Amino acid sequence: MLDIFEKKESQVRSYCRKYPVEFKKAKNAELFSVDGERYIDFLAVAGSMNYGHNNPEIKAAIMEYLADDNIINALDMYTEAKAEFLTTINSEILEPRGLDYKVMCCGPTGTNAVEAALKLARKNTKRTEIIAFSGAFHGMSLGSLAMTTDRTSREGAGVPLEHVTFVPYDGTNLDSIAYIRWILDDDHSGIEKPAAIVLETLQAEGGINPASVEWLQEIRKLCDEYGILMIVDDIQVGNGRTGYFFSFERAGVVPDMVILSKSISGFGMPMALLLMKPELDIFRPAEHNGTFRGNQLSFIGGTAGIKYFNKYKLDEEVRRKGEIIKKFVEEEILPLDERLSLRGMGLIWGIDFSAIDSSLALEAVHHGFDRHLIMEVAGRKDSVLKLMPPLTVEDDILLEGLQIVKESVKEALN
Repeated sequence: MLDIFEKKESQVRSYCRKYPVEFKKAKNAELFSVDGERYIDFLAVAGSMNYGHNNPEIKAAIMEYLADDNIINALDMYTEAKAEFLTTINSEILEPRGLDYKVMCCGPTGTNAVEAALKLARKNTKRTEIIAFSGAFHGMSLGSLAMTTDRTSREGAGVPLEHVTFVPYDGTNLDSIAYIRWILDDDHSGIEKPAAIVLETLQAEGGINPASVEWLQEIRKLCDEYGILMIVDDIQVGNGRTGYFFSFERAGVVPDMVILSKSISGFGMPMALLLMKPELDIFRPAEHNGTFRGNQLSFIGGTAGIKYFNKYKLDEEVRRKGEIIKKFVEEEILPLDERLSLRGMGLIWGIDFSAIDSSLALEAVHHGFDRHLIMEVAGRKDSVLKLMPPLTVEDDILLEGLQIVKESVKEALN
């Protein structure tokens, strides 16, 4: 059966090259091939399955909705499903956190919501330029790609990627806050004042790079001081991934806009949202739209996902499980070679091989797959082994997977 993919599917496919089996079923943190082989999932479909595969409570809500001939796609028309979702995200997520955001339902992918944020920032400020950060990944459409730094992705554009100034992210030797201030204050910096500063509070594809609380607070302060919009891309590290529903909560900052996708639908279905402060909501009707912004199953799944998150206190669970990963890696894996290092929080962690040999991270992925564990790489030269299981992973399966990580790293180091 794999021949059909080689013969007919585009060469652009990627994940299947690392995991060359045909999958059929999935349950929570486990995947099953057509041959019935079991795999542990430490990828969570790139963070889109935070609540686990086929979460029974979320699936029940979707199946009930489907069984009753309810509307499935409705553009941006008013529907009961959308009303319930908007009510739920406001009452169970935004209001308890003191956040006053309006919600824009964008096209089905995260990059569409990024594009909406860029348009809205430029429309509000009447400025063109954007500041983004080295190590960023914001999407594959042209505006998002202009803020994305990895060379392979950028080379696919085919046109110049413009109007973005890149600044080193937190944790480098350069004082990036001071550098941004220099850009804004020096009348010979040669860089125009930006409409927005766009950032991930923890860079995922960039190599699992968490920004410090102090740095995030300084970015917020700087944006306020200079009249620049602060936009947080929470597509991959939102929805509880860092141990908080929004990744910026740990810093006590309030962005002007927040971009959500991946797990916001609760069930791995396409959905992307832009949250914005009310005064920024100046789009004219249909000035940014998309046929599938009214995916009703995503509203149903999203509502059920939010309720599930609060019901089972997933923020607390993620922080608890994050400590299990941290303790295991520090005690069982880092001692394998003193040049290994660990970064992360919640349920997103990276083991960095760059001080030894960057290629070893991908070797560990292959060794892990041979042992039926799905992992991914990230960062410069793909040097970071990325661990990102569903937030609902059972403790015993988490530890089973971590033991495979240890064996895979050990084999790669040999």
